[in-house]
Amino acid sequence: MPPKNQTQRLDELLGGVTEELLLGNPQQFEDNSIRVERLLLEMVRPDPVQPRRVLPEQLHLAFHTNRLTPTKALRDLVQLVQVSARQRGRPFNNILELLPNPDDESDGEQENTLSPEEQLLHDLVNLAITIRDDGQVNPLTVVDVSQGVTQQFRIETGERRYWATWLLRDFIPGYTGDGMIPCIIISAERSSVFRQAKENTARAGLSAIAMARQAALLLMTVHDYEIPDTAVSTDFYRQALELDLRSKREYTAAILAAMGSINKTRLAQYKALLHLSDEAMELADRYGIDERKLRHVITLAQEYHTEVVRQIIDLNLTAKQVKELCEGDLHETADDEQDKIPAPALKIAKATQTTTSALPQDIARALIRQEGDANLARARLQAMRKLLTDTERYLVEE
Repeated sequence: MPPKNQTQRLDELLGGVTEELLLGNPQQFEDNSIRVERLLLEMVRPDPVQPRRVLPEQLHLAFHTNRLTPTKALRDLVQLVQVSARQRGRPFNNILELLPNPDDESDGEQENTLSPEEQLLHDLVNLAITIRDDGQVNPLTVVDVSQGVTQQFRIETGERRYWATWLLRDFIPGYTGDGMIPCIIISAERSSVFRQAKENTARAGLSAIAMARQAALLLMTVHDYEIPDTAVSTDFYRQALELDLRSKREYTAAILAAMGSINKTRLAQYKALLHLSDEAMELADRYGIDERKLRHVITLAQEYHTEVVRQIIDLNLTAKQVKELCEGDLHETADDEQDKIPAPALKIAKATQTTTSALPQDIARALIRQEGDANLARARLQAMRKLLTDTERYLVEE
């Protein structure tokens, strides 16, 4: 069989991306590879390599390696949120207590202090109640991955609706549904990572890390990498760091459009975030840290990534403050094989001789004058504290 030409290949990858898939009644299409049905929840599974994470990473991996059922995954999420909420002085026993109280003026203030897990559960409960009261307005888009007599469908778009429906069925009293969910069913050969990307980027809340995963999936797809149907580590997405569009120019416009009509520079900036360490990436994803902050973190050695990301979260640093922090001397280390001691190390060693004559309030004033911002001053102190702790370890070893 002769090889497909590039036009055919592009058509296959983009198949079904157009709006006509989601408009009108798909059952009226002459193409019988697309249909709408109500499916049992047990027959539907989320996509394990979906760039957008709904569950926290630990639960995501446990669920997709079959160590957790959907109900157990949600129960673990609820317990996780209960611990977080209790630590913040707002304990709850029933998830319906998370619904906003129109008579409580403090509800709006609390939303600004919610942890990522609390916000996730709040959103899922609200969505579940909307589905209960108004029905499932937007069906999921699923790919038929059935094998033999075993029917199975993989979610292409709509994972949050999937989890909200499970929450409604198993955790909200008074559920009277039939355990089924409406789905637009697409045959395996019509599935499209481009359509999934368009759906992701069209909706609010896609983090910079999710955008990095999305860029990786698109690049690997056009470079003919095999996309697995099982849970993957971060290293899977990092394969895209070696890929670009120079040899795949015919896909450039489609990829940039699927990523939200960004330009090539922005695509490269998102892809570069795959350089982050695993822990830093998970934190940045959970807290939705902006790419403009993270681009400075990846200039550091990986052992500093998590520390700086935590400072971004704890101190709410701006992109400018992160840039100044990362361009400091934190990541400069001395070469053990060199006899010459670097000048910054000599300055710090000299400063230790003045600790008895310097007052804390004077140091604080000096830091604020130097940095121009109290949050950045605190970040400098935290970085110094780590440096001194590491230095003390070397003194013990000596």
